[in-house]
Amino acid sequence: MRTVYVLFDSLNRLALQAYGGTSVATPNFDRLAARAVTFERHYVGSMPCMPARRDIHTGRLSFPHRSWGPLEPYDNSFAEILKEQGIHTHLITDHLHYFEDGGYGYHTRFNTWEYIRGQEYDPWIADTTPPLDAFREAYSDKHYKLDKADKRFQAMVNRQVIEREEDFPGAKCFASAFDFLDRNRDGDDWLMMLECFDPHEPFHAPDRFREAYKTNYAGGALDWPHYDRVAESPDEIAEIRANYAALVAMCDEYLGRLLDYFNTHDMWKDTALVVSTDHGFLLSEHEWWGKCRMPYFEELTHIPLIVHDPRAPEAAGQRRRALTQTHDLMPTFLGLHGAPVPAEVRAMDLGPVVASAQAPGRDVALFAVYSGPLGVTDGRHALYFSPPDVTAEGLREYTLAPQHMSWPFSGEELATAELHPGFDFTRGLPLLSYAALPNAKRVPMNDGIGFADLGTTLYDLATDPHQERPYRDAVMEERLLAAAIAELVRHDTPPEVYRWYGLDHMLTSTREENHEPVR
Repeated sequence: MRTVYVLFDSLNRLALQAYGGTSVATPNFDRLAARAVTFERHYVGSMPCMPARRDIHTGRLSFPHRSWGPLEPYDNSFAEILKEQGIHTHLITDHLHYFEDGGYGYHTRFNTWEYIRGQEYDPWIADTTPPLDAFREAYSDKHYKLDKADKRFQAMVNRQVIEREEDFPGAKCFASAFDFLDRNRDGDDWLMMLECFDPHEPFHAPDRFREAYKTNYAGGALDWPHYDRVAESPDEIAEIRANYAALVAMCDEYLGRLLDYFNTHDMWKDTALVVSTDHGFLLSEHEWWGKCRMPYFEELTHIPLIVHDPRAPEAAGQRRRALTQTHDLMPTFLGLHGAPVPAEVRAMDLGPVVASAQAPGRDVALFAVYSGPLGVTDGRHALYFSPPDVTAEGLREYTLAPQHMSWPFSGEELATAELHPGFDFTRGLPLLSYAALPNAKRVPMNDGIGFADLGTTLYDLATDPHQERPYRDAVMEERLLAAAIAELVRHDTPPEVYRWYGLDHMLTSTREENHEPVR
């Protein structure tokens, strides 16, 4: 078996025609859907970028125990497990967060890996005398500051050398993938993870993709929205959305080149192809830009997943309603290659779901940003449950690698360290816990902003798919919360989490009903 796993970043499901989108032409995602199985109810787990990748590697939810951070030394990793089974794993990525303090340990689990430079604020091009006047003319001050201390300044510097289409990091990622396939397509027992930062912001695509999305906007580059409420004019909103659409169109075309490669070399019969994303992105829907800060609307959490499994060719073109999540990919990769699934995994192999529409999925999907509201859905209803006080003390972070996204834990955080005996996934190892201080530089507090629009809300996705009519239903909320607690218990969630959310009384009831000891 050979596997190609394409992971886009921040791909809004409703940007794809295969999921009912109409604003962007995505014929190649449609081509893939015709050759593969399209999952209609696939959800995130932990958010955003690195927590999602920890879920993918380990087959567990990351958010109950820690925020954004490195892969832990006790963590399972699908790439390492396959490597130990003699299956070559290769990563191609332009995801700069792997190479910051809070992202190490992921890429090194692969046999081989390649890092493509230049995305976002990647500290790549050194220019001590940048052309400030040119930057002032080319970029809108609403998204870019002429301040060398601002991380977006580095993006302007990098973009000076990204002129031709082949210079774009996304194009380089696919070129590297084709190089790997040219060298290895006649081999067996390998997995290639092709990870493209696109269509993550900044929404910068070659001009030819932008030509199809005209707007009336006439100012400098407006392609990197702040994670905040919409305050732009209609023309500015249209411009930002057009830049995102152009980047999605680029992703679609390059995916099409991969499909062409599969056709040319007759790879469909013996090579799995999995295409998904880590989370979505709000593009002015619900009057918000971005992710993490606001309620976990469907545009953020309900994500695309399309799977071609050569073991089930008869399933081509079919769709699946089974409820699935990001961390289900880990045992799926292991299952494709006949590798054992560790006991610590709390996810399901999607192979049986691909093969049969009758195969069961999850009862609920549980998702969250660490220290934020809980999201839970049964596929029909979506509940976003806020704690009584999101700034309250009481949560702790459990880690042997105390790093936030771009910096280590502060001295104030480190001073709160306590030894903890470990959990059911730490392989008998003790670890340290730290107080989750309200002023810690973790997502989304790292920019001094934090969560917003808090409050518990319930949506009926069947009658209100655009989530315009939140309502309350005590019976339904209790049912969904009970299912969420059961999932947290499965993940050996520490007791203070239930207290912090105000759910400790429900935890006690759940354990008494299941005849489990109450900790």
